[in-house]
Amino acid sequence: MEWSFHSAEELVAAMRAGAVTSVDLTEEAIARIERDDEVINAICVPDFDRARATAHRADQARARGEDRPLLGVPVTVKESYDMAGLPTTWGIPAHRDHVPEEDAVQVSRLKAAGAVVLGKTNVPLGLQDIQSFNDVYGTTTNPWDHGRTPGGSSGGSAAALASGFGALSIGSDIAGSLRTPAHFCGVHAHKPTLGLAASRGMVAPSEPALPVDLDLAVVGPMARTARDLALLLDVMAGPDPLTFGVAHRVALPPARHERLRDFRVLVLDDHPLIPTGSAVRAGVNRVAAALADGGARVERHSPLLPDLVEAATLYMRLLVSGSVVRFPIGSHEPSADDQSLHAVRLRAMVCSHSDWIEANNRREVHRHGWRRLFAEFDAVLCPITPTPAFPHDHHPDPMERRIDVDGVEHPYFDQLVWAGLATMPGLPATAVPAGLSPEGLPVGVQLIGPMFEDRTPLRLAELLEQGPAHARQAPAQFVRPSSRRGGSS
Repeated sequence: MEWSFHSAEELVAAMRAGAVTSVDLTEEAIARIERDDEVINAICVPDFDRARATAHRADQARARGEDRPLLGVPVTVKESYDMAGLPTTWGIPAHRDHVPEEDAVQVSRLKAAGAVVLGKTNVPLGLQDIQSFNDVYGTTTNPWDHGRTPGGSSGGSAAALASGFGALSIGSDIAGSLRTPAHFCGVHAHKPTLGLAASRGMVAPSEPALPVDLDLAVVGPMARTARDLALLLDVMAGPDPLTFGVAHRVALPPARHERLRDFRVLVLDDHPLIPTGSAVRAGVNRVAAALADGGARVERHSPLLPDLVEAATLYMRLLVSGSVVRFPIGSHEPSADDQSLHAVRLRAMVCSHSDWIEANNRREVHRHGWRRLFAEFDAVLCPITPTPAFPHDHHPDPMERRIDVDGVEHPYFDQLVWAGLATMPGLPATAVPAGLSPEGLPVGVQLIGPMFEDRTPLRLAELLEQGPAHARQAPAQFVRPSSRRGGSS
């Protein structure tokens, strides 16, 4: 029996029943990587010897009666996480020889839960792109079409999951870096509430691994099923033990509802700053129809929704002003009458501290607006990006790149507005598959939930995944790409 595309939950159940061993699962995953990853290039830092040893110990532990949440499950880790003895470069050539001595806190939690780490997955240079390529490890391709990107910056993790290279992965998200690759590769991801999961050790190689509170950025789980997302989030959630002095787990509130018909969902498919492509709009509508067919209350408009233009503008100011601190780049001021998102990004590159404080104060106003909206709704359904996965674009100046939305070009980074809708206020968002485009590419959508109520969008994602009998046209189950390797290379 082949296990590569089974969920982590199914693998744990099979190992408990004695139907398979961790060594079996690990050897199968390694064989698949060695066979298929030459073209995909998802696993940039393999760690097979240690994985085999860990799997052997996991089987021994299970034989002794131990039973941990991920005991014996093969997983991968985004390259940007520190793992003792393996390079952490963030794709930056100057740091190709940087080898941390300690594991990131989330790697430690994976290991404590019993996971078998197969290796690390590819990222873009400095985690600063919606694609995954760099001069250290090369280009990761989309398993559905090798001529297209798997997304970024957790693109290697999404491509690994779509290819059957492990059941779970951990990534990070500041500009859709969990959600966009999931959308492009037909898998699931969850951007947790800001601050829910400790991030120490998910740090650029030039910086110390300290328990800092990040602005906008989070770490989170990726999987092939919604239930696996919840399983992995339970492993990841909780503050840094260096901050609290002891390991501390978070007791998240339960999902607001258990039945689809009890959910109240606001559906958005239009943004005033960039059009939604027809393939993504169709995916949103498929999920909206599945919700309605399942009895959920579905609305298309609400006066409580915070202003989308100001939300996108605030997000760009906060995102870019933070990014240029770590990766300084030259800039010039646009004309005063230019109010485009491109102009917002240019101004953010020279943002003063007082400008940032003003933007942060406006963010708090938006957070209050979201609290009011979530008193009336349980989740917001919307796109992640305006299009499915796009062709590789390695133009050295990302500001010069363009994204094609149904034949019309738009500035490359304008496609971040949908990801920023949840990121700017720090809300949880679950990325779920929503079928295929006419070209046969995966399409995903996101379910945004109330702050620190991560279990609500996760439960909604799980109910959609179950596909009740009267809503069989819900988002299609992921069709593994290994059976359709005809994409260009």
